[in-house]
Amino acid sequence: MIRWLKPIVFLACLAPLARLAWKAYSGNLGANPIEVITHSTGDWTLIFLLVTLLVTPLRKLTGYLWLIRFRRMFGLFSFFYVTLHFLTYIWLDKFFDVHEMLKDITKRRFITVGFTGFVLLIPLAITSTSGWIRRLGGRRWNRLHQLIYLTAIAGVIHYYWLVKADVRKPLQYAAVLALLLGYRLAIWSALKFKANKAARLPRPRVQVSEG
Repeated sequence: MIRWLKPIVFLACLAPLARLAWKAYSGNLGANPIEVITHSTGDWTLIFLLVTLLVTPLRKLTGYLWLIRFRRMFGLFSFFYVTLHFLTYIWLDKFFDVHEMLKDITKRRFITVGFTGFVLLIPLAITSTSGWIRRLGGRRWNRLHQLIYLTAIAGVIHYYWLVKADVRKPLQYAAVLALLLGYRLAIWSALKFKANKAARLPRPRVQVSEG
C-alpha cells in the first residue's frame, strides 16, 4: 500500500506550488503578487511543520505504524516551502541586497525570529536521511531533530508579529501547535512519573541459603 500511496502524497504536497504557479501564469496573483507568494509559501511551511508534528501522536493514537514513513516527506516539504518563502524575500522583495537584508534581520523582530526558524530547519533537512541517523546515532539524531519544536514556535511567532492587526490565523496555528506540544509534554510527564515511581519501589530481597 505504501508503495503506491507515497507518490500520491508527494504530488498532493506539490499541489500548493502548482496552484500558485498557475495563478502566476494566469495573472491572478492580485495587485501585490510578491505578498501573495510570500504569504502562501509561509502558510504552507507552517502547515507542513504541524503535519510533521502530527504524525507521531496520530500513529500512537490510531496504531497505524505506517504513518511514520511519511514524516520525513512532510518535514522535507516544510523545508522546501520555507526555502521558497525565503527566496521570495531575498530575490523578489530585496533583490539580493545583503545590506538591506541584514538590516531587516537585526531591526525587524518578525524577520529576526522567522530567519532563526529557517536556520534551525537547515540541519534537520541535511540530516534527514538514514545515513545521518547511523552516523549520529539514534539518541543524538532524535535530540537534534527536537529543534523542529523551536522552528514551529518561531514560525508561529513570526506570523503573529507580521500580521499585527488580524491575528486570527496565526492564533489558529498557535492553538494547533499548543495541542501537539501539550500532547508530547503529557506523554513525557507520564513516563517520567512512572520511572520515578518505579525507582522508589523497594527492591525484592534476595535470600542467600546457608549450606
